[in-house]
Amino acid sequence: MRRIAISVVLSTMTLSLAGCGVLNATGDSASASPTKGNDITVGLLLPEKANSRYDKFDYPIIKSKVAELTKQHGKVEYANADASAARQSEQLQGMIDSKVDVILLDAVDAHAVADGVKKAKDAGIPVIAYDRLAEGPIDAYISFDNELVGEVQGRTLLEALGSGADTSDKIVMMNGSPTDPNAKQFKEGALSELNGKVTIAASYDTAGWKPENAEASMSKAIAEIGKDNIAGVYSANDGMAGGVIKALKAAGVTQLPPITGQDAELDAVQRILTGEQYMSVYKSYPAEAEAAAQMAVTKIQGKDIQFDALTQDRVDSPTLKGIPSRLVQVSALTKKSIKDTVVADGIYSVGDICTAKYKAACAAAGLG
Repeated sequence: MRRIAISVVLSTMTLSLAGCGVLNATGDSASASPTKGNDITVGLLLPEKANSRYDKFDYPIIKSKVAELTKQHGKVEYANADASAARQSEQLQGMIDSKVDVILLDAVDAHAVADGVKKAKDAGIPVIAYDRLAEGPIDAYISFDNELVGEVQGRTLLEALGSGADTSDKIVMMNGSPTDPNAKQFKEGALSELNGKVTIAASYDTAGWKPENAEASMSKAIAEIGKDNIAGVYSANDGMAGGVIKALKAAGVTQLPPITGQDAELDAVQRILTGEQYMSVYKSYPAEAEAAAQMAVTKIQGKDIQFDALTQDRVDSPTLKGIPSRLVQVSALTKKSIKDTVVADGIYSVGDICTAKYKAACAAAGLG
């Protein structure tokens, strides 16, 4: 029922956005608040650098879209916390002090940032939670459907195990950071597919989503379970999948078990081509980032109809109920779907993927 409801919302949203002119917004401020035209500053706080998506995709896409929507008058003030909640709190306070007009916040620690969100609210600065659901009085939230991410990962892992998979198959779960509420949703989604079908032999939360922490946990799992007894690995993202693979290779594993991931990072796409990693989850960063920019601009310009059209879903945080939200859909990325996802959407070109080292694998996958 939850998935059906979301699908209906998204279908309705597409019509509503088109009707309001939001999908192809021009930045015309005719319907905006008299005090906020196109000369606005959007504060963008991103959480870490271990995942290349933030600097490579999210920031430049949001910057470009804000400029487009404001006829090149609006600007983005950007800071990356590099996985430090304390640093992000300082960056948030800095944006409050510099009086940005609206803040897009991708929290390092969803709970720790709540006081800073309240300070922004008290200063009259709207805060939109981006990608991760922050606590505190946020005005809106945009992310991917995080439970669906986990479901796709779990379901695809089972497909990789084949028709002979049963409850005796031992799976290692490498979950994300315990301070990231998305990680909990990914895990819950995955378990909804895996429970009762395989054995979860070991499960770890990974501080800071750091690959080296995943590598250490995987080494521990190998020692406890045995390198030949691991049927598959649920890794919540691609960076950690890389750490998992390092640990398996260091233990002398030559035939790697199926390993999941998320974010469609370039090196993960290449690992999928060679068979080292079985899958990733492709999330359309342009769709999420552009919608976030639209939400920020329409919110501060007082375009309530357009803002409501962009936020037709509702989610709850531990501190706030019924948050106006938008959830973006995701899809599995396997060897056979590379061309139809990251290549088709212009995330990577065939040349980006098919470097000399991967020419043969690309040719075999029809990417040559």
